[in-house]
Amino acid sequence: MAHHRPPWHGVIVATSLPFDRNLAVDLGAYGDNVAWLAEQGLHGVAPNGSLGEYQTLTYEERDRVVETAVAHAPDGFTVMPGVGAYGALEAKRHARFAKDAGCQAVMCLPPNAYRADDRAVLEHFETVASAGLPVTAYNNPVDTKVDLRPELLAKLHAEGFIAGVKEFSGDVRRCYAINELAPGLDLIIGTDDTLLEVGIAGAKGWVAGYPQVFPRTCLALYNASVAGDLGTALPLYRRLHSVLRWDSRTEFVQAIKLGQDLIGRTGGACRPPRQALDPETEATVRAATQALIDAGVN
Repeated sequence: MAHHRPPWHGVIVATSLPFDRNLAVDLGAYGDNVAWLAEQGLHGVAPNGSLGEYQTLTYEERDRVVETAVAHAPDGFTVMPGVGAYGALEAKRHARFAKDAGCQAVMCLPPNAYRADDRAVLEHFETVASAGLPVTAYNNPVDTKVDLRPELLAKLHAEGFIAGVKEFSGDVRRCYAINELAPGLDLIIGTDDTLLEVGIAGAKGWVAGYPQVFPRTCLALYNASVAGDLGTALPLYRRLHSVLRWDSRTEFVQAIKLGQDLIGRTGGACRPPRQALDPETEATVRAATQALIDAGVN
Protein backbone atom coordinates (compact mmCIF):
# COMPACT_ATOMS: atom_id res chain seq x y z
CA MET A 1 0.00 0.00 0.00
CA ALA A 2 2.95 2.35 0.63
CA HIS A 3 3.10 3.48 -2.98
CA HIS A 4 -0.43 4.95 -2.75
CA ARG A 5 0.65 7.49 -0.13
CA PRO A 6 1.37 10.88 -1.71
CA PRO A 7 5.06 11.50 -0.95
CA TRP A 8 4.41 14.52 1.28
CA HIS A 9 1.97 12.60 3.52
CA GLY A 10 3.01 11.08 6.83
CA VAL A 11 5.95 12.01 9.05
CA ILE A 12 8.68 13.56 6.90
CA VAL A 13 11.71 14.37 9.05
CA ALA A 14 13.36 17.74 8.46
CA THR A 15 16.84 16.33 8.88
CA SER A 16 19.70 18.09 10.60
CA LEU A 17 23.08 17.85 8.90
CA PRO A 18 26.17 16.55 10.71
CA PHE A 19 29.53 18.24 10.18
CA ASP A 20 32.98 16.91 11.03
CA ARG A 21 35.40 18.73 13.33
CA ASN A 22 36.46 21.00 10.47
CA LEU A 23 32.76 21.76 9.82
CA ALA A 24 32.82 19.89 6.50
CA VAL A 25 29.60 18.00 5.70
CA ASP A 26 29.76 14.46 7.12
CA LEU A 27 27.87 12.54 4.42
CA GLY A 28 28.61 9.17 6.03
CA ALA A 29 26.95 10.14 9.30
CA TYR A 30 24.11 11.79 7.40
CA GLY A 31 23.42 8.67 5.33
CA ASP A 32 23.40 6.58 8.52
CA ASN A 33 20.86 8.95 10.08
CA VAL A 34 18.56 8.72 7.04
CA ALA A 35 18.71 4.90 7.02
CA TRP A 36 18.00 4.82 10.76
CA LEU A 37 14.96 7.09 10.42
CA ALA A 38 13.56 4.74 7.77
CA GLU A 39 14.13 1.77 10.11
CA GLN A 40 12.16 3.54 12.84
CA GLY A 41 9.07 3.53 10.62
CA LEU A 42 8.99 7.20 9.61
CA HIS A 43 7.79 8.08 6.11
CA GLY A 44 10.56 10.22 4.67
CA VAL A 45 13.11 12.99 5.02
CA ALA A 46 13.31 16.62 3.97
CA PRO A 47 17.00 17.47 3.55
CA ASN A 48 18.27 21.03 2.99
CA GLY A 49 15.56 22.70 5.02
CA SER A 50 16.23 25.32 7.66
CA LEU A 51 16.99 22.53 10.15
CA GLY A 52 19.56 21.24 7.65
CA GLU A 53 21.33 24.65 7.70
CA TYR A 54 20.84 25.00 3.93
CA GLN A 55 21.74 28.69 4.02
CA THR A 56 25.33 27.79 4.96
CA LEU A 57 25.80 25.16 2.22
CA THR A 58 27.23 25.52 -1.26
CA TYR A 59 25.23 24.19 -4.22
CA GLU A 60 27.72 21.32 -4.46
CA GLU A 61 27.14 20.42 -0.79
CA ARG A 62 23.37 20.65 -1.19
CA ASP A 63 23.51 18.31 -4.18
CA ARG A 64 25.60 15.73 -2.32
CA VAL A 65 23.20 15.85 0.65
CA VAL A 66 20.25 15.14 -1.68
CA GLU A 67 22.09 12.25 -3.37
CA THR A 68 23.06 10.80 0.01
CA ALA A 69 19.46 10.92 1.23
CA VAL A 70 18.22 9.18 -1.93
CA ALA A 71 20.96 6.53 -1.69
CA HIS A 72 19.90 5.65 1.89
CA ALA A 73 16.13 5.84 1.32
CA PRO A 74 14.43 2.44 1.03
CA ASP A 75 11.56 1.86 -1.40
CA GLY A 76 8.54 4.00 -0.57
CA PHE A 77 10.52 6.34 1.71
CA THR A 78 10.15 9.97 0.59
CA VAL A 79 13.01 12.36 -0.09
CA MET A 80 11.56 15.89 -0.31
CA PRO A 81 14.45 18.37 -0.31
CA GLY A 82 14.12 22.01 0.54
CA VAL A 83 14.83 24.16 -2.52
CA GLY A 84 14.82 27.49 -0.71
CA ALA A 85 16.97 30.15 -2.42
CA TYR A 86 17.09 33.91 -2.85
CA GLY A 87 16.14 33.68 -6.53
CA ALA A 88 13.45 31.67 -8.32
CA LEU A 89 15.93 30.49 -10.95
CA GLU A 90 18.18 29.10 -8.22
CA ALA A 91 15.25 27.40 -6.49
CA LYS A 92 14.20 25.86 -9.81
CA ARG A 93 17.76 24.64 -10.33
CA HIS A 94 17.62 22.83 -6.96
CA ALA A 95 14.21 21.37 -7.86
CA ARG A 96 15.52 20.06 -11.19
CA PHE A 97 18.48 18.51 -9.45
CA ALA A 98 16.09 16.84 -6.98
CA LYS A 99 14.02 15.43 -9.83
CA ASP A 100 17.09 14.09 -11.67
CA ALA A 101 18.38 12.57 -8.40
CA GLY A 102 15.16 10.57 -7.96
CA CYS A 103 13.30 12.62 -5.33
CA GLN A 104 9.49 12.50 -5.21
CA ALA A 105 8.69 16.11 -4.24
CA VAL A 106 10.31 19.35 -3.11
CA MET A 107 9.60 21.83 -0.34
CA CYS A 108 9.83 25.49 -1.26
CA LEU A 109 9.97 28.71 0.73
CA PRO A 110 8.66 31.90 -0.84
CA PRO A 111 11.28 34.41 -2.05
CA ASN A 112 12.90 35.60 1.17
CA ALA A 113 15.63 38.07 0.27
CA TYR A 114 13.03 40.85 0.74
CA ARG A 115 9.33 41.20 1.48
CA ALA A 116 7.98 39.88 -1.81
CA ASP A 117 4.46 40.82 -2.97
CA ASP A 118 1.85 38.33 -4.17
CA ARG A 119 2.83 38.61 -7.84
CA ALA A 120 6.44 37.77 -7.01
CA VAL A 121 5.33 34.83 -4.84
CA LEU A 122 3.11 33.45 -7.62
CA GLU A 123 5.85 33.68 -10.20
CA HIS A 124 8.36 32.13 -7.79
CA PHE A 125 6.22 29.03 -7.25
CA GLU A 126 5.30 28.83 -10.92
CA THR A 127 9.01 28.77 -11.77
CA VAL A 128 9.82 26.07 -9.22
CA ALA A 129 6.79 23.95 -10.22
CA SER A 130 7.99 24.06 -13.84
CA ALA A 131 10.89 21.79 -12.82
CA GLY A 132 8.32 18.98 -12.82
CA LEU A 133 8.09 17.71 -9.23
CA PRO A 134 5.16 18.28 -6.86
CA VAL A 135 5.87 21.29 -4.63
CA THR A 136 4.90 21.75 -1.00
CA ALA A 137 5.00 25.39 0.07
CA TYR A 138 6.73 26.24 3.32
CA ASN A 139 5.02 29.13 5.10
CA ASN A 140 7.38 30.62 7.65
CA PRO A 141 6.42 34.29 8.04
CA VAL A 142 8.40 34.44 11.29
CA ASP A 143 11.74 33.99 9.53
CA THR A 144 11.06 35.00 5.91
CA LYS A 145 9.01 38.24 6.17
CA VAL A 146 6.69 36.80 3.49
CA ASP A 147 3.35 35.48 4.72
CA LEU A 148 1.61 32.83 2.61
CA ARG A 149 -1.86 33.81 3.78
CA PRO A 150 -4.71 31.33 3.24
CA GLU A 151 -6.00 33.41 0.29
CA LEU A 152 -2.59 33.37 -1.37
CA LEU A 153 -2.15 29.64 -0.75
CA ALA A 154 -5.57 29.04 -2.35
CA LYS A 155 -4.43 30.99 -5.42
CA LEU A 156 -1.14 29.06 -5.63
CA HIS A 157 -3.06 25.79 -5.39
CA ALA A 158 -5.71 26.81 -7.93
CA GLU A 159 -2.92 27.60 -10.41
CA GLY A 160 -1.50 24.10 -9.88
CA PHE A 161 1.78 25.34 -8.40
CA ILE A 162 1.57 23.63 -4.96
CA ALA A 163 0.18 20.35 -3.63
CA GLY A 164 0.58 20.98 0.08
CA VAL A 165 1.68 23.57 2.62
CA LYS A 166 3.97 23.21 5.60
CA GLU A 167 2.19 25.64 7.92
CA PHE A 168 4.76 27.18 10.28
CA SER A 169 2.92 30.37 11.24
CA GLY A 170 1.88 28.78 14.55
CA ASP A 171 -1.61 30.22 14.04
CA VAL A 172 -3.91 27.22 14.12
CA ARG A 173 -6.93 29.32 13.07
CA ARG A 174 -5.46 29.41 9.58
CA CYS A 175 -5.79 25.67 9.13
CA TYR A 176 -9.58 25.96 8.99
CA ALA A 177 -9.39 28.88 6.55
CA ILE A 178 -7.01 26.92 4.31
CA ASN A 179 -9.34 23.89 4.35
CA GLU A 180 -12.28 26.12 3.37
CA LEU A 181 -10.54 28.16 0.67
CA ALA A 182 -8.51 25.31 -0.84
CA PRO A 183 -10.06 21.96 0.14
CA GLY A 184 -7.68 20.05 -2.15
CA LEU A 185 -4.53 21.59 -0.67
CA ASP A 186 -2.89 19.22 1.81
CA LEU A 187 -2.21 20.74 5.20
CA ILE A 188 1.16 19.74 6.66
CA ILE A 189 2.07 20.32 10.30
CA GLY A 190 5.05 22.67 10.33
CA THR A 191 5.84 23.28 13.99
CA ASP A 192 6.35 20.37 16.37
CA ASP A 193 4.67 22.29 19.20
CA THR A 194 1.38 22.68 17.29
CA LEU A 195 1.32 19.03 16.21
CA LEU A 196 -1.89 18.10 18.03
CA GLU A 197 -3.81 21.26 17.12
CA VAL A 198 -2.94 21.10 13.40
CA GLY A 199 -3.29 17.30 13.38
CA ILE A 200 -6.90 17.42 14.50
CA ALA A 201 -7.55 20.28 12.03
CA GLY A 202 -7.09 17.78 9.19
CA ALA A 203 -3.34 17.52 8.51
CA LYS A 204 -2.11 14.92 6.04
CA GLY A 205 1.56 15.14 7.02
CA TRP A 206 4.12 16.51 9.44
CA VAL A 207 7.46 18.00 8.40
CA ALA A 208 9.05 17.26 11.69
CA GLY A 209 12.13 17.99 13.77
CA TYR A 210 11.88 15.95 16.97
CA PRO A 211 11.18 12.52 15.41
CA GLN A 212 14.93 12.35 14.83
CA VAL A 213 15.28 12.29 18.62
CA PHE A 214 12.12 10.38 19.66
CA PRO A 215 10.99 8.64 16.44
CA ARG A 216 8.63 5.96 17.71
CA THR A 217 6.87 8.12 20.29
CA CYS A 218 6.49 11.01 17.82
CA LEU A 219 5.06 8.62 15.21
CA ALA A 220 2.52 7.30 17.74
CA LEU A 221 1.63 10.89 18.70
CA TYR A 222 1.19 11.89 15.04
CA ASN A 223 -0.99 8.87 14.24
CA ALA A 224 -3.22 9.49 17.26
CA SER A 225 -3.49 13.22 16.48
CA VAL A 226 -4.57 12.85 12.84
CA ALA A 227 -6.97 10.06 13.87
CA GLY A 228 -8.57 12.39 16.43
CA ASP A 229 -7.70 9.93 19.20
CA LEU A 230 -7.28 12.46 22.01
CA GLY A 231 -7.21 9.79 24.71
CA THR A 232 -3.89 8.59 23.29
CA ALA A 233 -2.57 11.87 21.89
CA LEU A 234 -3.12 14.35 24.69
CA PRO A 235 -1.08 12.65 27.47
CA LEU A 236 1.79 12.03 25.00
CA TYR A 237 1.65 15.60 23.74
CA ARG A 238 1.67 17.05 27.26
CA ARG A 239 4.63 14.86 28.10
CA LEU A 240 6.66 15.78 25.02
CA HIS A 241 5.79 19.48 24.81
CA SER A 242 8.76 20.51 26.97
CA VAL A 243 11.02 19.49 24.08
CA LEU A 244 8.69 19.99 21.10
CA ARG A 245 8.52 23.73 21.81
CA TRP A 246 12.20 24.10 20.97
CA ASP A 247 11.35 23.35 17.32
CA SER A 248 9.78 26.82 17.07
CA ARG A 249 12.57 28.75 18.76
CA THR A 250 15.62 30.38 17.26
CA GLU A 251 17.89 27.67 18.74
CA PHE A 252 15.93 24.80 17.19
CA VAL A 253 18.88 23.39 15.22
CA GLN A 254 21.20 23.30 18.22
CA ALA A 255 18.44 21.88 20.45
CA ILE A 256 17.61 19.03 18.08
CA LYS A 257 21.28 18.23 17.41
CA LEU A 258 21.81 18.07 21.19
CA GLY A 259 18.90 15.62 21.39
CA GLN A 260 20.51 13.47 18.69
CA ASP A 261 23.78 13.46 20.62
CA LEU A 262 21.95 12.45 23.81
CA ILE A 263 20.36 9.37 22.17
CA GLY A 264 23.67 8.32 20.59
CA ARG A 265 23.00 9.53 17.04
CA THR A 266 25.20 12.13 15.32
CA GLY A 267 24.06 15.70 15.94
CA GLY A 268 27.13 17.77 16.70
CA ALA A 269 28.04 21.37 16.06
CA CYS A 270 26.47 23.92 13.71
CA ARG A 271 28.15 26.08 11.09
CA PRO A 272 28.54 29.76 11.89
CA PRO A 273 26.88 32.15 12.38
CA ARG A 274 24.96 29.68 14.60
CA GLN A 275 26.66 29.51 17.97
CA ALA A 276 26.68 26.74 20.53
CA LEU A 277 23.78 27.09 22.97
CA ASP A 278 24.47 29.41 25.88
CA PRO A 279 24.96 27.45 29.15
CA GLU A 280 21.53 28.27 30.56
CA THR A 281 19.63 27.28 27.40
CA GLU A 282 21.77 24.19 27.00
CA ALA A 283 20.99 23.09 30.56
CA THR A 284 17.24 23.60 29.97
CA VAL A 285 17.15 21.65 26.71
CA ARG A 286 19.41 18.91 28.07
CA ALA A 287 17.32 18.45 31.23
CA ALA A 288 14.00 18.31 29.32
CA THR A 289 15.40 15.86 26.76
CA GLN A 290 17.21 13.66 29.27
CA ALA A 291 14.12 13.40 31.48
CA LEU A 292 12.20 11.90 28.56
CA ILE A 293 15.05 9.52 27.67
CA ASP A 294 15.26 8.40 31.32
CA ALA A 295 11.48 7.79 31.31
CA GLY A 296 11.91 5.41 28.39
CA VAL A 297 10.57 7.68 25.63
CA ASN A 298 12.18 6.65 22.30
